[in-house]
Amino acid sequence: MKIVLFDGECNFCNQSVQFIMKRDQLKQFKFASLQSDAGKRLLEAYNIPKTIDSVLFIDQEQAYVKSAAALKIALHLNGFWKLLYVFIIVPAPLGNIVYNFVAKNRHHLIKNNQCKIPTKQEVDRFL
Repeated sequence: MKIVLFDGECNFCNQSVQFIMKRDQLKQFKFASLQSDAGKRLLEAYNIPKTIDSVLFIDQEQAYVKSAAALKIALHLNGFWKLLYVFIIVPAPLGNIVYNFVAKNRHHLIKNNQCKIPTKQEVDRFL
C-alpha cells in the first residue's frame, strides 16, 4: 500500500493531496494527516519523530521524507509528472534545500483557508 502522510493543518498540504488524487487514476494512494490517529500510529511504526515537518511517503515498508517522498510520489502519478523522478539523482541534501524552501513558505503559497471535504468517492482513500 502506498501511503501519503501530510500536515492536516496546512492548506498547501491539503491542496497537494487533491493534486495527487486527481493524478492517481489507479487509486493506489491512501492518505492520512500527521495529526490523525492513523498518522500517529504510522509515525510510531516507522520510528519517525513526531516533530517531523514534512510530507511522508510509505511504500513497500519503506518510509521516505522531504524531497525523496515528493519524487517517489511523482513517480506514481499519471502524465509527465513521472519525469520529475529523474531528479532522484540529485543528492538528498541538495534536493532538500528546495523542499525546505517550499515547506518553510507553504503557508503563504495558498491563500485559500478552506479545506476541501472529501466526496463519498474520496473518503475511502483516507486512513
